[in-house]
Amino acid sequence: MNRFGNGQVAVMGIVNVTPDSFSDGGRFFRPEAALAHGRALVADGADLLDVGAESTRPGFVPVAAEEEWARLAPVVGQLVEDGVVVSVDTTKAFVAKRALEAGASVINDVWGLQADPDMAAVVADSDATVIVMHNRHDVDEALDLRADWRRFFDRSLELAEKAGIMRDRIVLDPGVGFGKTQVQNVEAVARLGDLRTEYGLPVLLGVSRKSMFGHFLGRAASERLAGTLATHLYGVEQGAAVLRMHDVREHVDALKMRQILKDVR
Repeated sequence: MNRFGNGQVAVMGIVNVTPDSFSDGGRFFRPEAALAHGRALVADGADLLDVGAESTRPGFVPVAAEEEWARLAPVVGQLVEDGVVVSVDTTKAFVAKRALEAGASVINDVWGLQADPDMAAVVADSDATVIVMHNRHDVDEALDLRADWRRFFDRSLELAEKAGIMRDRIVLDPGVGFGKTQVQNVEAVARLGDLRTEYGLPVLLGVSRKSMFGHFLGRAASERLAGTLATHLYGVEQGAAVLRMHDVREHVDALKMRQILKDVR
């Protein structure tokens, strides 16, 4: 059985071990700062942490695999030792292999196994869950999103199957904020249920502090919590099994209240 999609919404806290994150500006670049932040998110109720060491913001500076792992190693190793369920956000097979050897149990690939030809095999050699995100190199205003999802995810699932990754270890991510117009980002959330139904796999939704809230609400990154919460809760109604966010405590409270209200019925 997939570790996600069991009827409970998993709360995934974000730990950026980067000097150039759009949301926290390198506040947790030092290992000790990243560890303190990760532990605080777990205390706030995170079910797992997604640790990344290469920014995926527009215009990001690529990081060599060795440097990416050097940033991650002290953080991943200690969090695993602490008993935390760790996801590593990477597109590189080298980094994924090291992370899995260090005890990470989820690989979050923003290019859905398609960026590195060795990624699927690395995941297959473990018992890890893999998050397969939809992505595009270019923005196309005329894009048929559902057709492009189908094209992309069919390819990713083909790679997974050929490598021997069982479907019960796969989670899909509609890729909000990646290669899409702001209107398409909204469409990706609104049609999340279609994605879940079409593939029969758990879906992760991550819209935390994204630029869509700046576009539609005129809010700076530090002022996007309300928009994030509303959108994530809408996603849960559409069947999202995992929510990825910076503000864990507020999401845990919102999800608890949602469940209390549902239980009254």
